[in-house]
Amino acid sequence: MNKYLFGRYLLEKGLITMTDVIDARLLQRKNNRMIGELAMTKGMLAHEDILRILVIQEETKEKFGEIAIKEKYLSKEQVDDLLKEQMDSHIFFGEALVQIEAISQEELAKQLKKFDLIKKQQNTDSG
Repeated sequence: MNKYLFGRYLLEKGLITMTDVIDARLLQRKNNRMIGELAMTKGMLAHEDILRILVIQEETKEKFGEIAIKEKYLSKEQVDDLLKEQMDSHIFFGEALVQIEAISQEELAKQLKKFDLIKKQQNTDSG
């Protein structure tokens, strides 16, 4: 079964538009930065370092930060700081919709509850 996404649910309900979805995703992309991006912005890693880590990651499926530490590109403290910054600036899709004023906080909370019930029902039906 395909993963049923919250954005599709809200679209089907007529609560948001496709433009809202795109605008919310763009806001997420701007704010939800990858650890390598953050490290490069801070001058901790060069673009080539990130590419090397990504090649290793592709082969090993390890986390970016773990590889950066193991290969001595970054210290554990640097990775921990980057992960904290990444977490602090993360915006979920629903939060992005509220920020762009596509939906109210109250409506978001209501719809998330309904969506969660649908997801639970789907999991019960397929399990």
